[in-house]
Amino acid sequence: MVSSQPPPGSLGAGYRALVVDDEVPLAEVVASYLLRENFEVTICHNGTEALAVARDVDPDVVVLDLGLPGIDGVELCRQLRTFSDAYVVMLTARDTEIDTIVGLSVGADDYVTKPFSPRELVARIRAMLRRPRTASAPVSPAGQVNPDSQPTRVFGPLSIDIGSRQVFLEDEPVALTRTEFDILAALSSRPGMVWTRRQLIEAVWGEPWVGNDHLVDVHVGHARRKLGDDPADPRFVHTVRGVGYRMGTGQ
Repeated sequence: MVSSQPPPGSLGAGYRALVVDDEVPLAEVVASYLLRENFEVTICHNGTEALAVARDVDPDVVVLDLGLPGIDGVELCRQLRTFSDAYVVMLTARDTEIDTIVGLSVGADDYVTKPFSPRELVARIRAMLRRPRTASAPVSPAGQVNPDSQPTRVFGPLSIDIGSRQVFLEDEPVALTRTEFDILAALSSRPGMVWTRRQLIEAVWGEPWVGNDHLVDVHVGHARRKLGDDPADPRFVHTVRGVGYRMGTGQ
């Protein structure tokens, strides 16, 4: 494990990043870019050590290689999600749909395919960290706050408490990742309105994000399963074929 800290009082001081990759030179390059952006950075080269370190340092973001020896990135992310809500960016050597789905299915927020630009990676991380942990008002497709809507939104048996970032179904809490919650928060801010995938990308990931819009479909799918929402007969999140998604009860 290697740990480095930014200068005291620097612009981004206070954000903690954990970089997990068995390719030592690559891990050091990623860490150097994050340090330039004033992150406090810890590097690990295996999954077992990374789990212990994550419990200790409580990172805000984890950059995680999918192909780690021993405990691989998928299992590490699965275990990480049992105690941490850190943003997770998965690094994969193969740009295939199955890699994307496997990585995101265990709670990763984004993925980057090797080889990648460290600047792009840092830009994605910055965009994620601009997303608030709490919110008191919804956002529009243009990212504008709507002060007129209530912070708790009710769709039949489903309640979305924006202020506490909690979701309840039949009065029982539903455990969502940050990204899954943020997608529901965006969709529920304009019930009945159709959101395109690009609008959801801009509202949830931020405008600098670049990548496959399929990322939205994967996270919507996870949220639906946790809500028991059948895509063929949805109660809450409806697919508008060829366009995107809308939220509301009924068809």
